Amino acid sequence: MVFRRKRLPAELAPAYEAFERVLGEVEPGKQALTEVMPTTRLPGRPLPDALAEFEERLATARQTMPAWRRPETEAEWAACAAGIDEALLRARRLREEAPDLGGFEGLIWNVENLLDPLDPFEAAVERFRSLRVVVR
Repeated sequence: MVFRRKRLPAELAPAYEAFERVLGEVEPGKQALTEVMPTTRLPGRPLPDALAEFEERLATARQTMPAWRRPETEAEWAACAAGIDEALLRARRLREEAPDLGGFEGLIWNVENLLDPLDPFEAAVERFRSLRVVVR
């Protein structure tokens, strides 16, 4: 019996590893923001602390972005790069303007507003999956 598995072509492996390093910053940054949501047991993380971690992690991710840029993933790369820039812009505005969030609903809206630009990373994951080929 021969098992066939799909793997990325060798020439894309370094790009995928770099992409995973970027995700290694983006995902914990997103997690930091979601921790501001209060639960029945905990009041939630202070928004300024979470926002600072979010911005730091996205700034690090932005620096790593060029390492996974490839013709095969150009559209996804561009969308992710634009998403990071937009999320950082929104975070900076929130930090500098410090608006009244208007309670729980306002907090939810602001967190979602900060996370929405990062949605293209899901498409990038799928793109890398689609580039896998059958190997023995």
